[in-house]
Amino acid sequence: MGVADKMWDAITAVIKMNDKVERLSGTVKAQQDKIESLTERVVRLEAFVEVGLVAASRKRIDNKG
Repeated sequence: MGVADKMWDAITAVIKMNDKVERLSGTVKAQQDKIESLTERVVRLEAFVEVGLVAASRKRIDNKG
């Protein structure tokens, strides 16, 4: 195997690696978008639960008084 063949193999390997990195980057971006969406949903759920707890607490206080 000559020097040119070794260089060609190295260049080919770098190109393949670059393609894999680009695909991985896209996957990571998609996962990040999903995580952000789930975070927003959890925040909304927390707010809903908090409002429900406050309402239940007020109802308990009103029933005792």
